[in-house]
Order: sequence, then C-alpha cells, then structure tokens
Amino acid sequence: MSKTRIVLVTLAVAAIAALGTRYWLLQRQQELPDGLVSSNGRIEADQIDVAAKLGGRVRAVSVREGDLVSPGQVVARVDDAELQALRAKYLADLAGQEASVLEAKAMVLQRRAELALKEADLQRSLQLVKTGAVSQQNRDRAQSERDAAMAILEATEKNVIARERAIEAAKALVDQVDTQIADTVLQMPVQGRVLYRLANPGEVVGAGGKILTIVDLSEIYMEIYLPADQAIRVAVGSQARIQLDGIDFAVPARVSFVSPEAQFTPKQVETRSERDKLVFRVKLRVPPSLVARHIEQVKTGARGTGYVRLGPNPPDWPAALQKRSPGDPLEAVD
Repeated sequence: MSKTRIVLVTLAVAAIAALGTRYWLLQRQQELPDGLVSSNGRIEADQIDVAAKLGGRVRAVSVREGDLVSPGQVVARVDDAELQALRAKYLADLAGQEASVLEAKAMVLQRRAELALKEADLQRSLQLVKTGAVSQQNRDRAQSERDAAMAILEATEKNVIARERAIEAAKALVDQVDTQIADTVLQMPVQGRVLYRLANPGEVVGAGGKILTIVDLSEIYMEIYLPADQAIRVAVGSQARIQLDGIDFAVPARVSFVSPEAQFTPKQVETRSERDKLVFRVKLRVPPSLVARHIEQVKTGARGTGYVRLGPNPPDWPAALQKRSPGDPLEAVD
C-alpha cells in the first residue's frame, strides 16, 4: 500500500471517529430530560505558591512533586543564621536597657532621700526664722536647695520612664526578629498536593521567591459553560453531578458560582452552542468532605461532563447519574 493511500485511510478513520464522537455527544444531550443541562469540563483546583517572605539561602525542602501535604506541615526552611545573630544582639541590648532601668530606679530612691532631707532643713529654717535664730538669707538658701532637689527628683523619675520605653523598644526588636525567624519555616496553609518544586537546598531566593507550587485540594470544582437561556435558570446552590471520563458513577456537587458576565466559549470546552455564541461560566463545587474521603484519588485536570438541574421544578436525575462510589452520599451536603 502506498504512503499516500495510508495517509488518506488514516484521515478518513480520524474523520469518522470525530463525527462519531460528536454524534454521541449530541445524542447524550438529547437524551437528557427537560430541566437538565450538561457541558464538558475538567476537574480544577486553585494553585498556591509557597514563597519565602525574606530572601536567603534555602536550607531544606522536605517534600517532592506529587506529595500530599497537610495544613501546618513544614515543607521548607530558609537559613536563619543571620537572624539568630541579630536576635542575640537585640537580647544583649535588652539586657543593657533593663540594667539601666534598675540603676535609674536606684537613683530615684537616692534623690527622694535627698529631697526629704532638704524638706526637713527648710521646715527647721522656717521655724527658726520666726524666733530670729536664722537669718532670712539662710531660709532662702534652704528653700532653694529644697526646690532644686525636687526638680532633680522629677528629672530622675522621667529618666526611669524613658528607659522603660527603651526596654519596650528593645523587646519590640526581639519580637520582630522572632517573627522573621518564624517566617523562615514555611508551613502549609491548606491540604494539597505538590505540583512543582521550584527551589532546592543551597539555592538563594529573594524576598517573595517561590519554592513550591501546591494544588489546593480543599476546594475542588469543575467549570462548565452554558448558553444564556440555560444559565439564567441556574441558581447558586442547585444540585449538580459530575461524571468523569472512564468512570461509571457520578459525583454529587453543587453550583457555587454563576458568572454575571458572558464570554466566548473556551477552545478546550465543547458545547452545543456554536463557537461564536456567548456563554456563562458555572462552577460546580465538590463537597470538601467527599474530597477528603477520596483524597488519594483526586486528580486535577481529569475531564468529564457536568450536569445541572434547572429550577424551579427540576426533574429527577436519570439512573446513570444516580450511581455513586460505594459509601458516597446521594447529594452534596457541605
């Protein structure tokens, strides 16, 4: 058989397969009762970049691509040697400030004793002036010394307050560096799976440098696109179904979002509408409890079909969409 003939036969088989697939899709759409609509889509999840808040050398990355990670799990560390040295300096400064406060408080006690002595001298001078035993000049001198002692005491007390504020500032610096040290330990905020490992131990990353990209498995959904005459009848909270390719059961879901704006149909999504028609994006959310039950089997990017019941009096689900994985609920309850 010639090469040209082989190519022609291959193209013909591909064309027949494409027509057969389109015919099957149209037939499945036509088999749905009125009040049920469907559209192709794929399982999606949000991606989270785990990044270093401060620049530095990556000391350790404890997970690999494909690993399942849990909330609070330490996934990477950035070297904190410089921060630890800075913390030691701030602690030494703090100790010095605390010692200076003790010294200033001791000085206050001394100045209070001096003021008490000057106050007693003044009172004696006032009594002796009345009898003429002490001159008015001596009385004025005692008054001046008492006033000076009072002013010195006031200044000494304010010095204590200033040094106490310095202690607060020194503690704030220690707390700040402690927060920075804590930021060198990168923990997972959600349950997810490692999609990309972007940095390895020994590499230097800048502030905000990405180390890992995580797929957030706490929020799993399928996005489908419906024409306006269908989307306008979809209510947020409506029951939905997701049927993945190659699986003979349906996954219960709920409509969590209906876009308020129309858009052109994405190329990767097939609908009954023509490509030049506008459609609305609809998000079908899988309950987190169901995701947790099948966490090891969850695969983002898996393709399938999403089904939605239209209000206000939707029909029952067809028998094919009532099949469940063993133990799964009939409806989305989260």
